[in-house]
Amino acid sequence: MIGTPTSPDDDLLAHLSRLARTLTGQEGMEVVVADDGPQLLSNKMVLPTDRLRSGASIQVTIGYVDLLAARARFSTPETLARLNSPVARRLAQAIDDRRACMRLVANYAGAASFLADLRLEMERKALEHWSTLGWKEKLVWRVERFLWNEAPTATELSPSLNAAIGASSDVLEQARAVTSSSDSVRVALSLVERIRALAAGDVNNMMLTADAESILDAAHTRSEFESDEPASPDGPSSSDATSVGGSSATQTQSDAGLEPSGEGTAGAPRRSPQNSPILSVPITTQFDSVTDLTGKGDPVNWRKLRNAARAQTEPLKARLERALKADEQTHWKREQERGELDRPSLVRLATSPGYRMPFRVRRVGPGRDAAICVLIDRSGSMAGRKIELARLCAAALGDALTQLGFASEVLGYSSIEDAGMREYYQHWLAGGNSPSGFNRFVERLDLQVYKRFDSDNLSGLACIECGHENPDGEALAWAAARLLDRRAHRHILIVLSDGYPATGDGNAAILRSDLQARVDDLRGRGVELIGVGILADAVEAFYPASSVVEHLEDLPGTAFAMLSRTLLDHRDWMLEIPDA
Repeated sequence: MIGTPTSPDDDLLAHLSRLARTLTGQEGMEVVVADDGPQLLSNKMVLPTDRLRSGASIQVTIGYVDLLAARARFSTPETLARLNSPVARRLAQAIDDRRACMRLVANYAGAASFLADLRLEMERKALEHWSTLGWKEKLVWRVERFLWNEAPTATELSPSLNAAIGASSDVLEQARAVTSSSDSVRVALSLVERIRALAAGDVNNMMLTADAESILDAAHTRSEFESDEPASPDGPSSSDATSVGGSSATQTQSDAGLEPSGEGTAGAPRRSPQNSPILSVPITTQFDSVTDLTGKGDPVNWRKLRNAARAQTEPLKARLERALKADEQTHWKREQERGELDRPSLVRLATSPGYRMPFRVRRVGPGRDAAICVLIDRSGSMAGRKIELARLCAAALGDALTQLGFASEVLGYSSIEDAGMREYYQHWLAGGNSPSGFNRFVERLDLQVYKRFDSDNLSGLACIECGHENPDGEALAWAAARLLDRRAHRHILIVLSDGYPATGDGNAAILRSDLQARVDDLRGRGVELIGVGILADAVEAFYPASSVVEHLEDLPGTAFAMLSRTLLDHRDWMLEIPDA
C-alpha cells in the first residue's frame, strides 16, 4: 500500500518520472514517494520519503531511480517472488540487482556514478544500524559487498561472516556471472545450501580450521538458516544447488590439497602448495586419436548444410567483407615512382618541374593475415539440436572465412573410455605407480579435424557428431598448438561449448584449473580467444571474450558476430545479430 508522500517537490518528481520513462522505455512509468519505498510496482517507482527531504542528495535519489529502472527493464520479479525462503529471496534480489544494474550501465554509462553514490548511501545506513542487524541481514550485505567489489570496513568483519564468504567464494563468483533472474535464483539457492552445509560442519574447506564451532558461530548460524521456510518446490534440490558452485559439498581426497582463494575470479586456477597451476595430466597419451575427416564428408549433405548456413549468415558476411575492404583501402604509401596513379599528386606533377613520384602503392595491412581455428565441444550433452546448430555454425564460419580469404581450420573434441587404456591403467597400478598427480586414467582423447588449414574442401564439416566427455583444457592446448604452427600476424581461436569441462574419470576442480591455466598461457602467447556458450554461461568464467547463446537459432549469427568484432579489432562498427 502506497502511503501519502511527505512534502513532495512536484518539479523534481516530474523530472524523475521523465528519467524513469527514458530508462525503462515505459510511457506510463511514474515516480512517487512513500514510507514503504523503495520498491517497484507495475507502473510506479516508489522512493523512500526521506529522498525529498531538505538536504537529501539528488545523486542518491537518481541512484534509486536507476536501480528501480534496472529492475523494471532487465529483471523478472515474478521469478524472484516464487522463492519461499526469505533469505534466499533477499540474496537472489541482491544478485539480480547487481546484474540488472550492469546491464543498465552498459546502455547508459552515466548511471554508473549515480549507482556509486547510492552504494555509498547504502553503506552509511548499513553501518549506522549494524549492531541491530541479524546475522542473515549482515550476510546479505557482505554478499552485496562481494558482488560490487567493495571492501568491507572493520565494523563488518567477523569470523563467521568472513568464513562464510570465503568458503562460498566459488558460488559468489557464479553470482557475478549470472545472465538472468532465473540464474540469480539458482545461485542464491546454491549459496543458501553452501552456508547451511558450512554451519552443519559438512564442508571440507582449507579456509576452515577443525574448530568449526568457534570459527563459524555454528550453532547461531545453523539456527538462523534452519528457521527459514523451505525453498520453492520449483527450485533445484540441495545437490543440484551445490553443484552450481562448481564442486560437491565434500571434496575428494585429491582435491583436498588444493588451496582455494576467497578473492579469485570465476574459474581461477586452483594452485598447488608451490603456487603453480594444477593441470590435468593423463597417465598416458598413447591411446589418444586424431582423425582427419577433411574432404571426407558426403558432398550432398555438405551442400545442404552450406546452403542452410549461407541463408543465415550471408548478410553478415557481406557486411564484414565491406568493412575489411574499407579498412584495407585506407592504407596507401604515397610519393612512389611506380604504382597506381595518385590523383592528388597530379597538381605537383604539373607545377613542379622534375617531379617524378605521382604514384601510390597499396600497403598490405594485417587485416586478413589471421589464422582462425574453430573448436567444437562434442560432449554427450551436445546431442540433438545443439550439435545440429553447432554443425551449422561451423559451416557458416568455415564457408565465410574461406570465401573471404582467411586461413581457417575446424576441429572437434571429446573423450571416451577405452578398453586398451583401462587395461594399461590396471597394469600401471599393479606396477606400483601412484595415481597422485594425474587426472585422466581410462579415457582417451577423441580429436577430429573437419577442415585443415591447407585445404579448401569443407565437406568434412558434415561429419560433426557427438562424442562422450569434454576435457576442454587438453583439447584447447591441442588446437592451439596446431593454430600457432600456422604463420600469421594474428591467431584467433573460437570455442563452441555448452558447459564446464568434465570427464568420467577426472576431478572436476582440476579440469577447471587446467582449462583456466591453459587459457592464461595462450593469452600470454598472443592467441585471441573467444568462447561461445550454448545455453550455458560457463565460457564467461574462462574466456576473455565470450557470448552466451540463449536461443539455439541465434548460434550461427552470434558466433559470426563475435568473430567479426575480433577481426575488426573491436572497432565501433558492429554487426547486428539476427532475431530468433
